[in-house]
Amino acid sequence: MFRKSLSAVILLSVASMQLPERAASAFELKSVKIDLPDSDRMFPAGPGSDAINNNCLACHSAGMVLNQPALPKQAWATEVNKMINNYEAPVAPEDVGTIVDYLTALKGAK
Repeated sequence: MFRKSLSAVILLSVASMQLPERAASAFELKSVKIDLPDSDRMFPAGPGSDAINNNCLACHSAGMVLNQPALPKQAWATEVNKMINNYEAPVAPEDVGTIVDYLTALKGAK
């Protein structure tokens, strides 16, 4: 009985709060402008560099990819497919194998 009464008292207390008290606890969202540094860095020249430059630089920098750890070929394939399937990266289907081979040659696990 006490629990039901306590729940009712709490509910009535919250419901009877004046509007300014409730508004004071709200938060305000504000837009923020962020200027990210431009990078005209390209992937190093080599077999497949055109494919990776043409497909991957639309979404992120070469530096971001080149700073990743060395991965085996299957892990690079998983990463490229994740970009395509999960993030809808506009990668030409005929370039997928070339990009995976390029990443494996450049940043493949030894």
